[in-house]
Amino acid sequence: MRKIYILLLLVLPVIGNGQTSDWKRYRYEIIANLGVSNFLGDLGGANQIGTHYFKDLEFSQTRFAGGIGLRYKFTQRLAMRWNFNYGTVAGSDALTLDPARENRNLSFRSRIYELSGNFEAAFLKDKGGHRYKLHNIIGDKGYEIYSYVFIGLAFFHYNPQAMYVDGKYYDLQPLGTEGEGIAAGVPLYSLWQFSIPIGIGFKYSFDKQWGIGLEYGIRKTFTDYIDDVSTNYYNPAAIAQANGPIAAALSNRTNELGPFGHPSWTLPGEQRGQPAYKDSYMFLMINVNYKIKRKKQNNFFQT
Repeated sequence: MRKIYILLLLVLPVIGNGQTSDWKRYRYEIIANLGVSNFLGDLGGANQIGTHYFKDLEFSQTRFAGGIGLRYKFTQRLAMRWNFNYGTVAGSDALTLDPARENRNLSFRSRIYELSGNFEAAFLKDKGGHRYKLHNIIGDKGYEIYSYVFIGLAFFHYNPQAMYVDGKYYDLQPLGTEGEGIAAGVPLYSLWQFSIPIGIGFKYSFDKQWGIGLEYGIRKTFTDYIDDVSTNYYNPAAIAQANGPIAAALSNRTNELGPFGHPSWTLPGEQRGQPAYKDSYMFLMINVNYKIKRKKQNNFFQT
């Protein structure tokens, strides 16, 4: 009996350590994302005066998105993740029944390339099974539930484009559709911007290394030009003189509506967008996760 007690005193701490610190051997995690992207801004939206809230989201403009990432766990509840994400956002005034938006008749698409670093905080702590090795008896029951919120900083590139009646897409930023680069003191807006990713995620690992998850995140940006719409209509003659007739046509497309349009609503100086609110874009991703196993340095009672 005394020998059994001595054996238990030696073994139990090893088993306990395997349960509480085994996660440290899997701090790094490779992530592959596949999902969709969407947009909240001036163009398109619900059948109402434009807002920058979710009730103005146009689901038909949802587009494909994807990305890769790397997670590093500081603790079981805190982690850092680096990501590269790609997605397309789009909007069209033709999809809304709001009279002012319909009359504006603008549309766009923009491809988003994003690099980000996010801090994650788990509100549902990891739960794992036991792993131990004693003589020739091996036990391994591994799973994990990881629910978290995140916030970070992202650097992204975008490039708003619109399809003209000739069926071709044109980059809108160089055309100065609101007088950028034409009017004195109004420079072209930058296609490189920062954003703040905020979101929530859930991950389930079905063994020690592989798992699957779902994550939603919105990006609060510091630009109102992802859709090339922000302020007021500019003189189309001045735009045509500076950048050509197609630039002038893409700055004001009410005339394409013919007798159904109201040209008096889109004269130079009239409201074209709402600069008080910045644009936002979002990703909804399904992800596959693979944990990189680190070799354990202790060679006595390996776990």
